[in-house]
Amino acid sequence: MSGAESTDVLIVGGGVAGASAATTLREAGHDGRIVLLTRELDAPYHRPPGSKEHLRGEASRDDALVVPEGWWKEHDVDLRLRTGVLSLDAAERTVKLQTKELLTFDRALLATGAMVRRLPVDGTGLMGIHYLRSLRNAEAIRADLDGLPADSRVVLVGGSYIGCEVAASLASQGHPVTVLMQESEPLERTFGAEVGAWVRRRLEGGGVEVRGEVEVEAFAPKDPEDPKGRVGGVALKDGTTVPADVVVVGVGAQPDVMLAKRAGLELGETGGVLCDDRLRTSAAGIWAAGDCCEYDSVLHGEHVRIEHEDVAQQQAAFVARQWLGEDEPYATVPYFFSDLADWVSLESVTLGRIFDRVQIEGSLEDDAFAVWLLQGDRPTGYASFNGAGDLDRGREVLRAGGPVPT
Repeated sequence: MSGAESTDVLIVGGGVAGASAATTLREAGHDGRIVLLTRELDAPYHRPPGSKEHLRGEASRDDALVVPEGWWKEHDVDLRLRTGVLSLDAAERTVKLQTKELLTFDRALLATGAMVRRLPVDGTGLMGIHYLRSLRNAEAIRADLDGLPADSRVVLVGGSYIGCEVAASLASQGHPVTVLMQESEPLERTFGAEVGAWVRRRLEGGGVEVRGEVEVEAFAPKDPEDPKGRVGGVALKDGTTVPADVVVVGVGAQPDVMLAKRAGLELGETGGVLCDDRLRTSAAGIWAAGDCCEYDSVLHGEHVRIEHEDVAQQQAAFVARQWLGEDEPYATVPYFFSDLADWVSLESVTLGRIFDRVQIEGSLEDDAFAVWLLQGDRPTGYASFNGAGDLDRGREVLRAGGPVPT
């Protein structure tokens, strides 16, 4: 296209997936031009510290970087921060940037990630209500608390990973913390009620109040005469109000597919960019990876979309290897990890949240045990709590479809 800049590889998205694609290509000796476009203000970094050590003030932004800041220039990767993409022409293989510049590409990776899911209730505009997706969000939470009395009350809305991790991090620093959730037990949807009850006991042992089977009605202002001031509580549908000086909402995420949708790329049932088993989208020359990718999984036997850092990293590296000549389906068993302060450390490999029973290795009375998730007799997940079990064995059993060791 006349007047347009061109690149061999275009990566849209500055998270760990985009960084993984770029580093994999350069480490393998690819010498073509690589351009990485991101709306982020910072070079690619790991997001998990945002609910853990970065939130607690124990680590800096530099500690979270995927590669040192100078790596991009040293390896001739054109990293463009604060650069949005207005449109994508899949047929012409061209993107239009917010600067109105045009950029043509031979191959592109969409690694646009996901956006936080907002809670659709009244009072969301009050000061002191936070969502956590970036390190800067974590810094805003910490700064908010630093400006309040030490006994200021924190309420977490959501009983999954973000809610539990943030609750543990803040409670470990002495903040009064309450977790509100729809389910009965924390992490119940991921590991079942029995394991969830064990997690509850660990949280409560660290000073976290856990309230299950509740729903948020609205956020209430501290001063009823100032409806745009600071939050003062979380009103529940049962008519009660939980006092709160700071609220952190962790109710999931939704894939960022705005660019793909405008470009006419096919989307899947969960809202992600629909991909085949090689992570190719419906448009020739364009792949997807990470939270926005809904791919045909040879392990799951259906299209799935998985939100976790290691999955994003593995998928993007896989795409880079496809560009370098490999040709095989994506068949990596998804891996997850989480830490609740220094109270709980867990790792898991899983084929999804579909399970109807749980089999414990060891005892829930111990500090360390492992968990099999099963749908009928078929294993769908394996988790290690506080170092117990054998994650590699779990991965191989899942890949083979069973049987679960007795």
